[in-house]
Amino acid sequence: MSLQFGLQLYSVRDELKKDYWGTLEKLAAIGYKNLEIANHNAEEGLEPDATELRKRLDALGMKVVSTHIDPIDRYEDIIAYNKELGSSAVALGIAFFKNKQEVLDMCKQFNRHGEVYKKAGIDFYYHNHFQEFQKFDGQYIMDIILENTDKDLVKVELDTYWTVRGGVDPIAYLHKLGDRCDLVHQKDLTAAAQPVNLLEVVGEDADITFERFIGVLQEDHFSEVGEGTLDIAGIINAVKEIGAAKYIFVEQDMTARNQLESVEISYRNISKLFAN
Repeated sequence: MSLQFGLQLYSVRDELKKDYWGTLEKLAAIGYKNLEIANHNAEEGLEPDATELRKRLDALGMKVVSTHIDPIDRYEDIIAYNKELGSSAVALGIAFFKNKQEVLDMCKQFNRHGEVYKKAGIDFYYHNHFQEFQKFDGQYIMDIILENTDKDLVKVELDTYWTVRGGVDPIAYLHKLGDRCDLVHQKDLTAAAQPVNLLEVVGEDADITFERFIGVLQEDHFSEVGEGTLDIAGIINAVKEIGAAKYIFVEQDMTARNQLESVEISYRNISKLFAN
């Protein structure tokens, strides 16, 4: 299939809480067709109901092509949910590591997740933030993950913004990943984000916990796709050149704008970039 773009629904999480179905209608009116959903409280159940969601999306000409779900090991429920939605991809959205041994232990879990999902016809992905470009024993955490997971079981959904914020060129890393990365997350970086490399802020040897991660997030460091400093045209061209990726998802972690206004700006800009 040719490369397409879509939206990670985390971008409009507040709007979804207010009016889930109405928000989907507004996203369809903007033009979004491919969705990646986010369910970060799966222990409380997978919502909304998959049958109802599929019915509503079908009527809107939209579809779920990927899901972020945590905890990821509710295998039976998650597989059934994805099957009902028609999604063939499930991703773990974030993890934290104190040392190399923790990474290696996590890799075993990733392989286990991948094995279970592969048997069900679903691809398993790990999605990065900046902390995966911290080094343990002189090696990026992300590289340790790549070396110690089965490429047939564990894929990478590269978030280009967070790769930059880890001090790494996302275009070069996309080439390194090759066909192991067929889903990509795209947001944009403001000029106010200084230093760009967040490891210079927290320290190269910092213990990066969830709390430490949250502590460095700043709303004015995120901008809509095409409104910031990232070479998004170059990223899209690289993704096309590599030829593996199926979808690039707009994801807006934070915005000073209304969330629907934000993703509409990103839609307009990324549409133009895809047309070039």
